Amino acid sequence: MMSRTLPLSDGTARLIQAGTGEPLLLIHGVGMRAEAWGPQIEELARHHHVIAVDMPGHGESTPLSSGAGLPDFVAWGASVIRALDLGPVNLAGHSMGALISAGLAVEHPDLIRRLALLNAVYRRTPEARAAVLARADEIARGHGSVDGPLQRWFGTGDVAVRNRVAGWLSQMNPQSYATAYRAFAAGDAVYADRIGRIACPALLLTGEGDLNSSAQMTRQMAAQMPDAQAVVIAGHRHMVNLTAPDPVNAALRDWLSRKEIADDRV
Repeated sequence: MMSRTLPLSDGTARLIQAGTGEPLLLIHGVGMRAEAWGPQIEELARHHHVIAVDMPGHGESTPLSSGAGLPDFVAWGASVIRALDLGPVNLAGHSMGALISAGLAVEHPDLIRRLALLNAVYRRTPEARAAVLARADEIARGHGSVDGPLQRWFGTGDVAVRNRVAGWLSQMNPQSYATAYRAFAAGDAVYADRIGRIACPALLLTGEGDLNSSAQMTRQMAAQMPDAQAVVIAGHRHMVNLTAPDPVNAALRDWLSRKEIADDRV
């Protein structure tokens, strides 16, 4: 894997990339960094040009302003794709990255060949929304802890992966973490009314035990899209791409092999 800095109109984005072929852009979730896609980069770079990007304020990418919302992160994602200058990309996002990716597919369909949303959130219940907004307030006040997300994401299993994720979380800039988490907390309904417009081949995937990015949400989102498949991985939670890399990679390989609707008009 090679690391590089991508100049943007307002700052820079740090990338890691490997392989050749059709471009595949990977966007991680809140508190993570590009390396969180390690198993996917290693496998999918066999046949694709895989590019994982640090989200704004994560890793080595320039942060957005403290008041940034999900549409600002979507605009950032569009600027990354355009700066890559590789044409339309296959796009996969995890958690917050899935919200950004769905927004990109709604707002900028010309930039997206295929779309994969891993552990996405969609129309939280009022109780779940209140809980996640309360966590956002705690983080903004400097009272956030890595223990809460680790417990939700892993339980008591997957110790090695859990420790690696804990390290990434503990390295986060507090203000950037608060900004991204607030956008994530308020973002589940921003594009919800328009995801039925996403016509490209789509994969919706989550872990069976992920109560916040639930199997029900995954199936509801897939049902709204004309060319979508829902996959639920049994026995895993939120960080399913790290805890169950083999079935996740298999689902992604199948998704990347699916024919684009536009191909039928050539």
